Amino acid sequence: MALLLAMAVVMVILTMKAVPLARTVVQRDQEAELVFRGEAIANALRIYKAKTGAYPTDLNDLMKAKPHILRRVYKDPMTREGDWDYIYQVQPGATGDTTGLPIVGVRSKSMKDSIRVYQNKTLIHDWIFSADANILGLPQPDGGKGSGGTTPDPGKGGTPGGDAPKGKN
Repeated sequence: MALLLAMAVVMVILTMKAVPLARTVVQRDQEAELVFRGEAIANALRIYKAKTGAYPTDLNDLMKAKPHILRRVYKDPMTREGDWDYIYQVQPGATGDTTGLPIVGVRSKSMKDSIRVYQNKTLIHDWIFSADANILGLPQPDGGKGSGGTTPDPGKGGTPGGDAPKGKN
């Protein structure tokens, strides 16, 4: 009986050690999926703008284009609801009504700290996936040819968006 109790205690301790590791692995996978989905949406928004001359007012418009620009309208993997926080080409008016405003990008609604660093940001909500690198209309140092920070510089190597692990978690 005492041996059974000791074994149960050891199993509980080992389980308590494994849970944080499992959470880290799950969050790391969710962050990788977020980057994939966010960059896919930003790229689809760029293609939609090139085809139609304007940004869509709803992500479902990307699916209405023939041929489809996006395989499907992806959900935000970092939140339960899966809803994105949209980035609009113009600021909403005083009422805050965003109906009919052109969408130029998305970002997660999650306020978690990230494991990876993306676009030099460590808060997931600050990761912006935009089709327009110059949302505010400010002059660009490269003559307005920026890509929004999602493409690596071929001469420097690295991964898209400047991803770099924060630690050895």
